[in-house]
Amino acid sequence: MKIAKPLALIAAAITALAASAPSLYEIPLKDIDGQATSLKTYQGKVVLLVNVASKCGFTHQYKPLENVYRKYKDRGLVIVGVPSNDFGGQEPGTPDEIKTFCTSKFDVTFPLMEKVKVRPGPEQHPLYAALTGKSSPFPGDVKWNFTKFLIGRDGKVLARFESPVEPDSEPVSKAIESALAAK
Repeated sequence: MKIAKPLALIAAAITALAASAPSLYEIPLKDIDGQATSLKTYQGKVVLLVNVASKCGFTHQYKPLENVYRKYKDRGLVIVGVPSNDFGGQEPGTPDEIKTFCTSKFDVTFPLMEKVKVRPGPEQHPLYAALTGKSSPFPGDVKWNFTKFLIGRDGKVLARFESPVEPDSEPVSKAIESALAAK
């Protein structure tokens, strides 16, 4: 009986902490043009969030990402590209260079954000701290460029796909279709 009260206090503290944690929608971002935004812009949509880079072995994934975006955008999917230079210096470009590269090489029309730090440390962007932290349903550091997080219409993370998983692969397509079907 003596243990029950401390356990109840710990449970209450954890619940209060979880309730006070900002939703993914509340975390500030900047778009590729430096304008303040957040994922709240896409509230009610399914979001495939991808850390991208222009000089990576997975850079070819921009094309299937764009194809997936065009296939599902009218049903409520948005793909959000978040450039990062954290892995091998593979995104050294300025915002204008990144935007020009994406549009000229891959005809990208999905939204791009400002370059951020995705790896843990004092400069890690709060969005990636939330996506990969211990309270995330898919905790663990982002290992490389083109890691994909699928976020449901309610702002909850539904799936995580590592870099080698192609955006148009069956597992990703099934997860997107399931998320789009949920209301």
